[in-house]
Amino acid sequence: MTMNDDWITVQEAAELSGYHAEYIRTLIRGGKIKAQKFGPVWAVSKEVLMQYVERGQKTGDGRHGPKKESPN
Repeated sequence: MTMNDDWITVQEAAELSGYHAEYIRTLIRGGKIKAQKFGPVWAVSKEVLMQYVERGQKTGDGRHGPKKESPN
């Protein structure tokens, strides 16, 4: 479900970026990427998301979402 070419759902953002959907939500809550609500659905600015991903690639930050806790 695409809002339009500028706004994509959190799930679409996760698929496009390779990040986990929960990490996308963390970025939204932290104000790292632009998002807005369309009815009950949160959507992400595709342009801002891709800029964020690009910056991560340039700095070598290859993380795909939050690290999982180790079972120690």
